[in-house]
Order: sequence, then C-alpha cells, then structure tokens
Amino acid sequence: MNDLKTWYMSKTVWGGVVAILASCANLLGLEIAHEDESGIVDGLTALAAAIGGLIAVWGRISARARLR
Repeated sequence: MNDLKTWYMSKTVWGGVVAILASCANLLGLEIAHEDESGIVDGLTALAAAIGGLIAVWGRISARARLR
C-alpha cells in the first residue's frame, strides 16, 4: 500500500508543532492544557487541508494549459 500524503496533512507533524509551541508558551508564562492541544491539532490539520484545496483550485484557475 502506497498511501502518501503531504507533510502538512500529517497529524503527527501538527502534533509536534503544537507541542513545541505549547512548550514555548509555557516558558513565556502561558499554559495550554493537554486536552486543548488535541483540539488545536485537529483545527490546524483542517486548516492545512483547506489551504491545500484553495491552492489546488487557484493553480487550476491560473494554469495556462487546458485540461483534456
């Protein structure tokens, strides 16, 4: 099975990013609960998918070659 996905569609990547940002926020005196981190990861994954879709549509609209 060759199920490939882009890096920005990976919940693991976003989970790592959120964990890093939560640690940095904690150093600055802000606290993010672990329960909230899961919701943030889901939201970022959905946002990345929406942005990817917009880029795909924009790429098709702005393409110079027609589709067959």
